[in-house]
Amino acid sequence: MEVKGQITGIKYKIVLAENLKEFEFKKLNINEIPSSCLLKDNRQRIAISKWVSPKRTRSYPFERVYNTLHIAKKITIIPIIKDEGADGDRDFIQWDTISLMSLLDVFVVFAYYDKAEKFNNKIAKQQFNNRYVLSKIKEIQQYHSSALHWNLNELNKNLHKVIDKVKISYAKIENSTGVKLHNATGIDKFKEKIGKDVSLFMKFSRGKAEKAQAREFVTLQPKESLSTLTKAKITITNYLGGQYFLTVDEIFVSSRKVSLIEGKHSKNSLLPSKGDIKDGLLKMILYCNLTSVTINGKKTASEAVLSLTSTKLKGAITSSNTKKEIHIFFERNNFSSQQKSLIESVISEAKKNKFIIKIQHSK
Repeated sequence: MEVKGQITGIKYKIVLAENLKEFEFKKLNINEIPSSCLLKDNRQRIAISKWVSPKRTRSYPFERVYNTLHIAKKITIIPIIKDEGADGDRDFIQWDTISLMSLLDVFVVFAYYDKAEKFNNKIAKQQFNNRYVLSKIKEIQQYHSSALHWNLNELNKNLHKVIDKVKISYAKIENSTGVKLHNATGIDKFKEKIGKDVSLFMKFSRGKAEKAQAREFVTLQPKESLSTLTKAKITITNYLGGQYFLTVDEIFVSSRKVSLIEGKHSKNSLLPSKGDIKDGLLKMILYCNLTSVTINGKKTASEAVLSLTSTKLKGAITSSNTKKEIHIFFERNNFSSQQKSLIESVISEAKKNKFIIKIQHSK
């Protein structure tokens, strides 16, 4: 089953945002700040998030970005390539990541690592080139156009230069650590395939994303616990011309609508972690802003659902339950005050943005 939809704009109210720690821009080392924080300089506040890999399925980068979305100006720092060594992974940035950040009005700094330490047969504790990242943040501070304009401009004018810096830096890291990395020709091929035209980058990334989508379609992730095991491919087209080739964890089709369900599961705790939940909420931002939804080419209405499950939960509630029913659920499961607060915030976010939260026992 294939679901398609469009996103023409994003309207969403963040509730579960963290209180971000604030740092002065002067003498800042980007490698020493938290994964999400605020930078203050000349009365201007900018939210910063950092990725540890260009691959979206590693280390929950969506949670880090989510934590900054309530701030007017926000930047995310993404390594365009990460090589862990010939015995490890090497990941490359994809067009869909950049397109999604642009859609969320997040400025992207295309960064590179220039320091690392040896760890067994791989490299670890990789650090961004601090001077380069800070120079880009300064440029964004004085930039008055949209994040979309910045991101596309950086792609067209700067990405090839950063790829060259990656190649030089990893050669130095290989020499200094003695760890054999992947063949540099792979970086050359990446540079060649994305071309100097954004449309070529889009085409190259889409091919890889479609293959990843096909693999995920037949794979049940450890943190998913689904009632029907019914997955579906979803292709989202946005106003940037970008397409996301994603997999919906679970769908439920009725005569009136299709429910697009993102599942987060915990085996050992009453609830999935806050990081898991925020990762799911970022998907809700997409799903609750979908228009022109079709299933196998047939138009239908849609709703977004975030399903939180645990083997330890007793009973179930949804965001449409009354306060009394939710209180009984809390008491039955002996939730802590912190867990109650988390659920209340998630339910509040669901109501403000018109999607559904389901919290229930799962085997």
